[in-house]
Amino acid sequence: MSLHQPEPLESDEAAMRLAIDEARRALDHEDVPVGALAIVGGKVVARRHNERELRKDPTAHAELLLLRDVARARSDWRLGEVTLVVTLEPCPMCAGAMVNARLGRLVFGALDPKAGAVSSLYALCADPRLNHEVAVTGGVLASDCGALLTSFFAERRGRRSMG
Repeated sequence: MSLHQPEPLESDEAAMRLAIDEARRALDHEDVPVGALAIVGGKVVARRHNERELRKDPTAHAELLLLRDVARARSDWRLGEVTLVVTLEPCPMCAGAMVNARLGRLVFGALDPKAGAVSSLYALCADPRLNHEVAVTGGVLASDCGALLTSFFAERRGRRSMG
């Protein structure tokens, strides 16, 4: 868990740069480099990155770890005042958790055409049939976020073909 002293942010782009930095931390334990921040009142209150490989836990996505941390710290599962910034479009599990947490806003970087549940494959955060809709801004620094992921998977494929 990484709860931080609040850091003021000027823009979604500035927040995404911090999320990209956090995503790089996942590389230390060979996890897919996805990073996420929680912002309240324009300030970062928590950061997380993927830890599926580290924890051997299929639910240890950056977004879920972050939602748990913030809910625990605030003693409330309702996170309407929180903006979650993440480098990759959330999957169905994470998007569903955001809806269930009544998240105020989601900002994401790269689209995920294979598992994206915010705009690529599904639109869970904007589905009027669900009990809450999350405001979404997508594509923030998408090429930077995508480049980090592309590099990770290219290196992984290269190692497999050599071994």
